[in-house]
Amino acid sequence: MSLWEEGAFRTPLGDVPIDAEMSKALLAVSRGVVGVDHDAHRAEHAVEVELPFLQLLRADVRIVPLVIAWDAWDAARLLGEMLAGLVQAAGEPMLLLASSDMNHYEPAGVTEQKDAQALDAICALDGAELLVRCKRERISMCGRGPAAVVIAAARALGAERAEVVDYRHSGWVSGDNARVVGYAGVVIP
Repeated sequence: MSLWEEGAFRTPLGDVPIDAEMSKALLAVSRGVVGVDHDAHRAEHAVEVELPFLQLLRADVRIVPLVIAWDAWDAARLLGEMLAGLVQAAGEPMLLLASSDMNHYEPAGVTEQKDAQALDAICALDGAELLVRCKRERISMCGRGPAAVVIAAARALGAERAEVVDYRHSGWVSGDNARVVGYAGVVIP
């Protein structure tokens, strides 16, 4: 689990500052589970693709960017519970966001079926099952670890459900259904 702990991320809409106080708090409670590793962020795009959307919704947005490169449930649950504790102690509303594509580079019918299995586990707020299904069914969802972390945090904060607000795959735009990438938006109220 790699944290970029201070500074800002630059987008075409301007800089998005990192919440250095919250980053320090995360490092303090993580007991070595989270570390600072800027190299892990350099080739990863999951944080950057979300920032313009966040900037449009809230000009004063601050972030605590994490890159997670594993998919073990015990670690995901532990980090989720740590994040939930930080959210509760913060005294202000926070958004926990996981960014991922869904299954990719298989025919549309296969991807739709695999994505439905992953989304069923997400909507049930079952992070452990999400990770098991991705492995068992060979669902190539890159951000399954981060999704499991957010599910664990949401559960620890009292969430009981999640809702798919949109689902698409690349074939809907390109017309090429031979090798598609799935995308979904899920909200956990």
